[in-house]
Amino acid sequence: MINLKSPGEIDKMRVAGRVVAEVLNILQDQIRPGISTGKLNAIAEEEANKRNALAVFKNYPNPRGSRPFPGAICASVNEEVVHGIPGIRLLQEGDIISIDFGVIVDGFAGDAAITVAVGEVEPQIKKLIRVTEEALMKGIEQARVGNRLGNISHTIQTYAESAGFSIVRDFVGHGIGRKMHEDPPVPNYGKPDRGPTLQAGMALAIEPMVNLGAYGVYTKGDEWTVVTKDGKHSAHFEHSIVIGEQGPEILTLL
Repeated sequence: MINLKSPGEIDKMRVAGRVVAEVLNILQDQIRPGISTGKLNAIAEEEANKRNALAVFKNYPNPRGSRPFPGAICASVNEEVVHGIPGIRLLQEGDIISIDFGVIVDGFAGDAAITVAVGEVEPQIKKLIRVTEEALMKGIEQARVGNRLGNISHTIQTYAESAGFSIVRDFVGHGIGRKMHEDPPVPNYGKPDRGPTLQAGMALAIEPMVNLGAYGVYTKGDEWTVVTKDGKHSAHFEHSIVIGEQGPEILTLL
């Protein structure tokens, strides 16, 4: 876990976060029927290189298998929850795609995710996307000095479940700083007033994964792609934040 004590460290986190936000914004503008997930990946790599940023997901070691992650982005379509591998798949009208992207710039990391509808989608799918992003923002509101980490988790869970959706348990958010994944884990479910007390300078990547159906998931044979057990859609949003004395600052928001 990193506590950013100096203005210079926070500024470096802001730079990394802005790169992530800019690249995701570019990718969102490119999402349309007929584009491949591999093309989106190539755009992300190119844009990261332009900004002297290391696309940190590429060749990231697999904690549950032997195959490093082959892409610069995670591109997860429909029932794919996280860690979808970009490739030849063409997006179709009515799909949704979750894109997770992270970089390291000048020794500090940024990480964020968005879910985007491809053309027109069913009303319930549109609601899933909206509620997932809203759950993230409500969780971020709880990232205040003196609060407990569990308040973030509980707020996300109760908001998503009150809308009729379920929260993935197998994958959680994380601390972030000089490394992409640091302590503490940041679950998207749990009881309030539990876990570490939040302090100024703590940097977190908060990332609810919300399912249309049940919360069960499994990993496919490619060792990376996580899908819902019931085959129903999933959405994923993420921001990197730093906790300030006056509240949370979102580092990956343009």
